[in-house]
Amino acid sequence: MHLSQRPLRIALVRHGESEANLDKSIFERVPDHAIALTAHGVQQSAETGRRLREVFENEPVRVYVSPYLRALQTLGALGIDDLIGSTREEPRLREQDWANYQDTEDIEQQKKLRDSYGHFFYRFTHGESGSDVYDRVSSFLETMHRDFEAPDSPRNVLLISHGLTMRLFCMRWFHWSVRFFETLRNPDNAETRVLLRQPDFRYKLDRPFEQWTEYEPTERERSAWL
Repeated sequence: MHLSQRPLRIALVRHGESEANLDKSIFERVPDHAIALTAHGVQQSAETGRRLREVFENEPVRVYVSPYLRALQTLGALGIDDLIGSTREEPRLREQDWANYQDTEDIEQQKKLRDSYGHFFYRFTHGESGSDVYDRVSSFLETMHRDFEAPDSPRNVLLISHGLTMRLFCMRWFHWSVRFFETLRNPDNAETRVLLRQPDFRYKLDRPFEQWTEYEPTERERSAWL
């Protein structure tokens, strides 16, 4: 692939506010993949879409979207259908699997265990670890890079997924350490991070992720953002 075929922008979006963001007990009654956006989440997504239109400079966009309902609804609410040339539902961008119908009390206890054990390596009972998600995101990256080689590949790419998935995508892309990943917060609902192609054809994030624990990033880790 010629370097000039790489997109100018790769935008990552977390889904808007969902019903589960307001009521964790919904996981006991509704499958995670079927949880919908709230009315506020739809509004958040529309506002994000207006900002993305400016970022994309009204140019064509290729979209990869998690198959979870809240991600698909976020895509629908962005209001940029006229820019989207192709959309691929991408299961590898789904949320971390925690369980099937969930026992809220058990999950809250496991979250505490995860905080002490480590978010990257802790595996939820009947679910995934962060490292499992990292592996499938790595597989997706190989597919995405092959798509860049298409002669009609657009200058803009949009990924709509979930907070942890976004962080792990950037960890994989920029080769961040596990220790650095463990300090990062999830972006807020409908929040974005944009990888911007530089003159040397490398990418930098438009802004870093917030950190919830103290850790001084290495020079290489700091070089990932503008």
